[in-house]
Amino acid sequence: MPAHKTITVAHSPDADDAFMFHALVNGKIDTGWLEIKHELCDIETLNQRARTGELEVTACSYHAYPYIADRYVITRAGASMGDRYGPIVVTREPINPGELDGRRVAVPGPLTSATLALKLYNPRVQTVNMNFNQVQHAVLNGEVDAGVIIHEGQVTYNDLKLFKLVDLGEWWHTRHELPLPLGCNVARRDLGHEVIAQFSRCFSASIDYALKHRQEALDHALSYGRGLDRARADKFVGMYVNHYTVDIGDRGMAAARLFLRLGREAGIITATSEPQWV
Repeated sequence: MPAHKTITVAHSPDADDAFMFHALVNGKIDTGWLEIKHELCDIETLNQRARTGELEVTACSYHAYPYIADRYVITRAGASMGDRYGPIVVTREPINPGELDGRRVAVPGPLTSATLALKLYNPRVQTVNMNFNQVQHAVLNGEVDAGVIIHEGQVTYNDLKLFKLVDLGEWWHTRHELPLPLGCNVARRDLGHEVIAQFSRCFSASIDYALKHRQEALDHALSYGRGLDRARADKFVGMYVNHYTVDIGDRGMAAARLFLRLGREAGIITATSEPQWV
């Protein structure tokens, strides 16, 4: 057992991640000999940084994992799964789903799971990469024909009078009767078994603490809600912090394997590595 070890954990500055990490950030649980520092960054930037191996522990998209599997393993805790909901394709004016063929669609980064889900849904679209917080406005100002919105945009797009073309999580469940795998947390293999196991225990305890002290954790999460009121922040957190987050389980792992296999078969994912959990 190390006498003392400090690791940096990177994750998105979103209400659901803030909810999960509340107990770790605010010293609500004993982490023992492991000191955990936090870094906040948008998910696509984290995906790209993980490809260089610079991050010890980080959130990443399931879509990105095959490209970093040689360096990282996935923790069983911390999964973001859309169970009959997920990223939403929105338009400025209502159109039929078939009219999306050939259209320019804004996506929140090439390695996000939202982008993979969109390409599986309709491989004939033209994707336009941009930061997730620019997507809705790009749709509104006509820069693109449609956009895939993630994070709190999934519960606020009505405020901007945007129209839902399809919920990709609903579509995925209708096709496969499984949750849509979106995000996970990964630990660098060279940290070693003891450090990864200790982090996993602490992370699981942090999620469990948040679920048992929901209002307290929600207070913390609200500071990362980007305009969400308490009711909608609670709804959003409830969507992505659930039993799959506590432990992904066999059904969640099956969904992730299928998602990545279909991506490979479609030629979207060029890396062959399978997901591995610890």
